[in-house]
Amino acid sequence: MDIANKLCEALANVFLELNIEAQSDITIRSATAKKFGDYQVNCIMQIASRLKTPPLLLADRVAACLKKAPALAGVVAKVDVVPPGFINIFLSDDALALMLEAALAGERLGVAKEAPQTVVVDYSSPNVAKEMHVGHLRSTIIGDAVVRTLRFLGHRVIRANHIGDWGTQFGMLIALLEERQQESDGSLSGLEAFYREAKRRDETDAAFAARAREYVVRLQQGDAHCRALWKQLVQITMEQNQHTYQRLNVTLTPQDIMGESLYNPMLPGIVGDLLARGIAEESRGAVVVYLPEYQNKAGEPMGVIIRKKDGAYLYTTTDIACAKYRYETLHADRMLYYIDARQHQHLMQAWAIVRRAGYVPPEVPMEHHMFGVMLDKSGRPFKTREGGTVKLSDLLDEAVFRAGQLVSVRAPHLDPAEQHYLANVIGIGAVKYADLSKNRTTDYVFDWDNMLSFEGNTAPYIQYAHARIASILRRLQVEQVSGPLVISNEKERDLALRLVQFEETLRRVARDGTPHVLCAWLYDLAGAFSSFYAACPVINAQAPAQTASRLKLAALTARTLKAGLNLLGIEAPERM
Repeated sequence: MDIANKLCEALANVFLELNIEAQSDITIRSATAKKFGDYQVNCIMQIASRLKTPPLLLADRVAACLKKAPALAGVVAKVDVVPPGFINIFLSDDALALMLEAALAGERLGVAKEAPQTVVVDYSSPNVAKEMHVGHLRSTIIGDAVVRTLRFLGHRVIRANHIGDWGTQFGMLIALLEERQQESDGSLSGLEAFYREAKRRDETDAAFAARAREYVVRLQQGDAHCRALWKQLVQITMEQNQHTYQRLNVTLTPQDIMGESLYNPMLPGIVGDLLARGIAEESRGAVVVYLPEYQNKAGEPMGVIIRKKDGAYLYTTTDIACAKYRYETLHADRMLYYIDARQHQHLMQAWAIVRRAGYVPPEVPMEHHMFGVMLDKSGRPFKTREGGTVKLSDLLDEAVFRAGQLVSVRAPHLDPAEQHYLANVIGIGAVKYADLSKNRTTDYVFDWDNMLSFEGNTAPYIQYAHARIASILRRLQVEQVSGPLVISNEKERDLALRLVQFEETLRRVARDGTPHVLCAWLYDLAGAFSSFYAACPVINAQAPAQTASRLKLAALTARTLKAGLNLLGIEAPERM
């Protein structure tokens, strides 16, 4: 059950009953301290100011209605008003227990599905003929965590891996591949060297550069020979990338590839349409859209080029076509883009043109869920010692190696196969969680020691919490526990309250695209269980009924930790 949403709905009905327009102002949040209850209504002062009413008087009226709200009967135990106008809501222990019983009995842990939408999520987006590097990590794993959460909540999610598989660089790559088809070893590292050689030749060999330009034209015109070589480059790249996705436990597949080339046939028609409707105009041989909402230093509307004077199209043109395709062909109700913050203005300009042209109606949101970059301990962009870009595969290898060293020290009794499994699960999980636990809008510092720690807000800490509960349940040989779940202790209640907030946490992640909210909640849940287990004897409880009740709390916590980690794309081992 989404308690926060239930309280918001009840509060909205109270304002209707009081004939107060307040729908857009309603906010309810989890209380920051126990003395403030379980939830707080903190919008009264804002509404009272608008109504020119004393906030304490308005809070008293609202609280009196909340106490009598039919939807909250049996759910809310107490409603307090605190100056200058806060309303504190305390949930009933019996209601908490019933919600936990329902969560334990169901496959979905009490989480209801939302009204389904078709959501297109654009994430990962590596380039062809280059190996994925650390710059691709955030887009890939943040996007995938949100995809998993949206799917769990019942939405139809279309993953869109917008790979860089089109452009002038393919002329030089095809030209060199044609020359040295027998020399390329077919590996991606070979292709990267191949890319550098093609670029060097293109810059120093005039005949080669002319041939490369010719191949770009032939490729764009559908020449069979050039298309075959281009497909070979794409296939080799994406086979290697798929291996990385599998290591990361990311759900992208080859079927999710929607590269720049997909939209290329649409570009002439879009430019022609924008010209015909007066949205675009010709300027010095190029085709430009002027946007009044973006101005240059002289205060004039900024011109966004959608076709250069040589006839070439730009990334903006592709992104216009991309949005149009996702609405008209994929029937998106919502579009999410996981692209770094540096691309924000570019996307906003492309979408301004999309909206002006009516390619995507205003009721269909296009959301740029931007993110910061990974930094080293000195606050600079994360690089190799030589200053080069860190390959993602090398980063994952290092994570597994370091985790393997930890496992060999902490669990020397395990056989080599299990140690190898744990090294991968802990190492990869640590890298992902270190990123996912940070607010995506900010940069973050990459620190091996912190991310692999078994203390603090880390993947190993939460994985260990799950394994510890699993061990307790195995030791007690718990299969099915009978008897009611009863909350009779402060630490039991703290744990129970965290557990019933699972659904509202997932809804926040799905709404805002913020996996760090789920990470923080899982960390709090693991901590709440630790405090509960220290204060509340399970095996040596005062009565068998109390043992059964506490075992239910433990079992539900284990299932919920595992489900939460799974939504982040992180495994929850049974033993550590």
